[in-house]
Amino acid sequence: MTESGAQLFARLEARRCLEDIETRLFPGDGGPEHGEVVELYGSEGTGKTELLYHLLSRCVLPLGAGGLEVDVVFVDTDYSLDMLRLVSILDSRLNAARSFSSSGSDEEVLGSCLSRLLVVHCSSSSQLLLTLHFLETTLSSRPGIALLLIDSISAFYWLDRSEGGTSISKQEEKLSKCAELLGRLLRDYRITVFATCHAIRRNYSGPSSFSSSSSSSSDIDRPYLCRPWKRLVTHRLLCSRQETTNMAAPAAGSSEQKSQQVFTVHCTSSSSSKTKSYRSSSFCVTDSGVEFI
Repeated sequence: MTESGAQLFARLEARRCLEDIETRLFPGDGGPEHGEVVELYGSEGTGKTELLYHLLSRCVLPLGAGGLEVDVVFVDTDYSLDMLRLVSILDSRLNAARSFSSSGSDEEVLGSCLSRLLVVHCSSSSQLLLTLHFLETTLSSRPGIALLLIDSISAFYWLDRSEGGTSISKQEEKLSKCAELLGRLLRDYRITVFATCHAIRRNYSGPSSFSSSSSSSSDIDRPYLCRPWKRLVTHRLLCSRQETTNMAAPAAGSSEQKSQQVFTVHCTSSSSSKTKSYRSSSFCVTDSGVEFI
């Protein structure tokens, strides 16, 4: 593949590092560095998508509003991106930034935030692979892109298993190619990748699978994705949820209690430049997005 001078410049130009994208999530010195991958893993309803909206908003918001002001590519494989929800979060955070000054109107500032977001929909592993191939052209023409979001990387797991038959290599072939291509993009363009991963249940054969004490729900629900993908992941965010009760009554003389959904994120970081480290944090979801507790 030949490379123009503009493409070479875009590839070698230092992109925005996202190490400080959310200091309350990652342990040690900060979050992901150039060319690293963060996997958000958990079962349905554990706050993964809301957390993704939080990180996305943090990237596209202007510096004056507490954002990083970088471009983002959002690959939506689940067709679940709620633009109204994202716009609502952005609007709330822009309004909350009282010190943010701009000569433009609120609509112009919000439009500027959304202009930093490129959304791509994929309905199969083959489309995802083609998207990643064409992404190289996008990275060359838009050096401001610092983050690639994939929601979710495991969307086609069962479809690929069905098409692959009894051959494990055939089942994992497309995702392996996607992971290998992602690895090259990470190396050549120094972007950061965030990807959600569904909890995948796998049945165990043999009587010991049901009698053994080691067959816990965490063993059953761990992701079974291909090894090339697992080798890319440097940070893993395990999302879970719990119910807590706010003991404060909503009105004087009322015995009612207000329940609040609380989500927990356990982060494991094992990038090449850092020793393995851990951190746990909690958050709740409000109308204005994620709020850490």
